[in-house]
Amino acid sequence: MEILKPNELKEKFSDPWIAPYEKVLTMVDGDKVEIVEYHPCISGSHWLLHQYRNNSELIDSAYRDGNKHVYKCHVGSTPLDLKASFNAAGIDEIVIDGDEVKVTHAGLAGAGVGAGMCRGMGEGVKYIELIQVGGGSKAGKATVVTPKLEKVVIGVDDTDTKDAGATWTMAHNLGVELAGMGFEYLDHIIVQLYPHNPHKTQNCVSIALTFAVESDKKQELIDNVTKILKRDTLSDKTAIAILEGLDIPEKLREYSIATKSGMMDVETAEKTAEELNIPLIAVTGEQGKVGALAALGLYDDVEEAVKAYDKK
Repeated sequence: MEILKPNELKEKFSDPWIAPYEKVLTMVDGDKVEIVEYHPCISGSHWLLHQYRNNSELIDSAYRDGNKHVYKCHVGSTPLDLKASFNAAGIDEIVIDGDEVKVTHAGLAGAGVGAGMCRGMGEGVKYIELIQVGGGSKAGKATVVTPKLEKVVIGVDDTDTKDAGATWTMAHNLGVELAGMGFEYLDHIIVQLYPHNPHKTQNCVSIALTFAVESDKKQELIDNVTKILKRDTLSDKTAIAILEGLDIPEKLREYSIATKSGMMDVETAEKTAEELNIPLIAVTGEQGKVGALAALGLYDDVEEAVKAYDKK
């Protein structure tokens, strides 16, 4: 076994058949692990997602968004039974070791090259333990080691007025500014709320922004969100909600569905948030709490999030 940092991997393997991953991030919540990888290819990477999802017992679910792969997994060790074309690649071990997460990948031929040599060159990787070099007809195997991060989802609502602004753009620009400050901005989800709400400016949506952060930087992230929104919002009703971890409570999802399909009040939002221990922050006002909390319950279900319910 050889231990190599990303720059050392790049020096050792500069061959034209090596395609470095862009980035690898790993978030942890108890024994649950969410791996986010930015693959060097776009649609071609769907083959890999298919192999991983079908062959790895440690993967509970997975999806692809462009070149971003998201694997929702759990800690454990389940050796792979590799077979060309059918069981060509996957994860056979996930270990949390202090402030590091160690994920062992294995694959045949090109999938073996990706297991450690390509993946290990990505931003966010601390080092890899190269167990076996893949390529040609050979199997490859490596343990990819990344820092242990946590997921923070921030719901944002009511940043515009009848005359100006757009919450989805302001929220995205907020995420970009935070990324420039060193925070990992993962996703931006638009959640359609009740179309017949008399308080709406027009389309009636709220936004969920997802981040991967170090545990000791979560409060810094939240403080900066509040500071930037106070600076930029056009509304006196702006509020945010904060969800930590990898799970969405069922009661929160039910609240979100109810807020999509009918009128919701601030008092119910506050009561629901208190029961679930979800912070609600009035940045400039209280009304935004309703939509900010609703954004959290559907951030991982984009198809449901965008639906508009037309019943009055």
